[in-house]
Amino acid sequence: QVQLVESGGGLVQAGGSLRLSCAASGRTFSNYNMGWFRQAPGKEREFVAAITKTSTSITYYADSVKGRFTISRDNAKNTVFLQMNSLRPDDTAVYCCAADGGPYGTSRLRRAQADYWGQGTQVTVSS
Repeated sequence: QVQLVESGGGLVQAGGSLRLSCAASGRTFSNYNMGWFRQAPGKEREFVAAITKTSTSITYYADSVKGRFTISRDNAKNTVFLQMNSLRPDDTAVYCCAADGGPYGTSRLRRAQADYWGQGTQVTVSS
């Protein structure tokens, strides 16, 4: 089992920034590809970003956040981060992280498939 706990959400004005954190516990963090997802009210869960478990930490982003969001990980701290800049009202959602222990890089995460999910943290961007 892997437990994932997100933090860092909040209320921010359009154009502002937030940094989300996802702390993992339970198993070896470095064995998991990690991803961030979001779900706005009345909408389906949407892939945001993912990072591989390999030493090269390959990243992948949804087109809607490319150039504005950055995913990173600190294996020593068992934590994955999502730096969100130039936030827009349509970024408002509950953001959650997920862990995938498979061998296929970010492909499962990009299809919203994962072994473990966090509960999420609310991000609200005001106009």
